Amino acid sequence: MTALSPLETARELLREFPVVDGHNDLPWALREQVRYDLDARDIATDQSAHLHTDLARLRAGGVGAQYWSVYVRSDLPGAVPATLEQIDCVRQLIARYPAQLRAALTAADMEAARAEGRIASLMGAEGGHSIANSLATLRALYALGVRYMTLTHNDNVDWADSATDEPGVGGLSAFGRAVVREMNREGMLVDLSHVAATTMRDALDASEAPVIFSHSSARAVCDHPRNIPDDVLERLPSNGGMAMVTFVPKFVLQAAVDWTAAADENMREHGFHHLATTPEAMKVHRAFEERTPRPVATVATVADHLDHMREVAGVDHIGIGGDYDGTAFTPDGLGDVSGYPNLIAELLDRGWSRTDLAKLTWQNAVRVLGAAEDVARELRTTRGPSNATIGELDA
Repeated sequence: MTALSPLETARELLREFPVVDGHNDLPWALREQVRYDLDARDIATDQSAHLHTDLARLRAGGVGAQYWSVYVRSDLPGAVPATLEQIDCVRQLIARYPAQLRAALTAADMEAARAEGRIASLMGAEGGHSIANSLATLRALYALGVRYMTLTHNDNVDWADSATDEPGVGGLSAFGRAVVREMNREGMLVDLSHVAATTMRDALDASEAPVIFSHSSARAVCDHPRNIPDDVLERLPSNGGMAMVTFVPKFVLQAAVDWTAAADENMREHGFHHLATTPEAMKVHRAFEERTPRPVATVATVADHLDHMREVAGVDHIGIGGDYDGTAFTPDGLGDVSGYPNLIAELLDRGWSRTDLAKLTWQNAVRVLGAAEDVARELRTTRGPSNATIGELDA
């Protein structure tokens, strides 16, 4: 019998152990492009002209569970209602495509969706500004289905420092530690993507449950402040958490860092937010790229990060978080959500075992969410909801 190629082997493996992807910004793209008009961006049809994501490409990519980001920009007035709109968008998507998507709130829900052949659909809030310094709002987001929160986005919040802002409180403030404790009590995963290294360390000190990085890569491989230092990766085994590699070229390819800074400045000069992905913004991006060709990341670039993260944190503590529909550019071979088999094939070529790859794609993420649920059940027997305020704790 003819041996399967690495790509065929990758696809076969993903049929049994599909990808749990930690971060996809489709809801924000739908807001920006069509103001949530799901008829105008029907993901049951080919959306390759507009989006990285549609149902057929999710299937082709072997995606079995997706954390849909319910992100809103940190400079957007009214972050809480905007976050609720994002949550509503995800709920509309699940209701619109019930044969393909299943709402998932627990690790058991993820396994049930896999057994049914549906894509488990979870939600993650991106940035602590989405709770407006309110622990009650945090609990409300959990009640609505949000299962992780990134403590910051690109800007500091009052109680936590971002990786891409000037130091504010020096990591986590007292209220920031209370946020982490309340997330632990609820069962909401503490997501440390986007936060400063000081915040990462403070959160690991404060958290009683496993943490995640929903979309971050290794700082030792690409020296960008959004990435994870080795000393933090080394702490994941004792914490039980995981780091999910991102595909964003400016976070995985060192040569792309300086180019991205120039491209971002060009966007601002033309009156756009540097993260904008509207058609008008993309025209500005493309014109800049024609003048100044961008350094190109590849599947191998991302695999280099995973090799390093496996060496430092261990194979039980890594995963995948592509950041599709939240980035203007993607690596060659990982252009949209159909590309995950190319990454698995690259890792097979590098000698990763089937056992290791099953942990990377599916098992680690399910285990971590289940562990957070276990911690929450225990904590609720010993303490009730906190009504602490930032004024009381950070005065």
